[in-house]
Amino acid sequence: MQTIILAGGRGTRLDPYTRILPKPLIPIGDKPIADILVQQLKSSGVDEIIMCLGYLADFIKLYFQDGSHFGLDIRYSVETAPLGTAGPLKLVADLEDDFLVVNGDELTTLDFGALYGHHIAMQADMTVAVHKKAVHSAFGVLEIKDGQVTAYSEKPTTNYWASMGIYVINKRVISLIPENERFDMPDLVKALLSNHAQVVSYESEDLWFDIGTPEDLEKAKEVFKELKLS
Repeated sequence: MQTIILAGGRGTRLDPYTRILPKPLIPIGDKPIADILVQQLKSSGVDEIIMCLGYLADFIKLYFQDGSHFGLDIRYSVETAPLGTAGPLKLVADLEDDFLVVNGDELTTLDFGALYGHHIAMQADMTVAVHKKAVHSAFGVLEIKDGQVTAYSEKPTTNYWASMGIYVINKRVISLIPENERFDMPDLVKALLSNHAQVVSYESEDLWFDIGTPEDLEKAKEVFKELKLS
């Protein structure tokens, strides 16, 4: 099973930490985020990883090298200008028919092998791992029609499905990604839907952290320390 790890972003929301280290190398316990991720992928049956790099690429190359220390093959694709979260896929050679794509700052207990198996069983063009999130309003919310209040909810909670930044993609999808342009995963999903492609979800209740702020990072450290995954 082949996996692309997207690790080229600047991680500006974690400034000032990311002025020194690329976000995937920020430690959780005694190991970097991406180290934990690579070992989880290997345990799920991944045998080759392609890291798509940009910002501070040499730091990540130096840490992971050829992957032999982890018991798998690691190679690299380096962008010379920011290409977003889908654009870097266009640069990768020798893709398998179906492959995982994972953000390099993922902290999750998701079963990557089960996700891949679901994608194959569904014969999908793209499978998106999703996680249910809730937004709690601090205000009363009104429904209004033609100037009249038709309903009122006091501080309601809205549930929605959030993308976990983890995908399985069939390589025929790559043709929809433009050359040398910034193109993000939401752009790719929209392009697929416009072309009536098979885009399916994989609903996960697994632990998942979107590490967007230093506060999120500290919370993730505490939880993963208890799980002893790092």
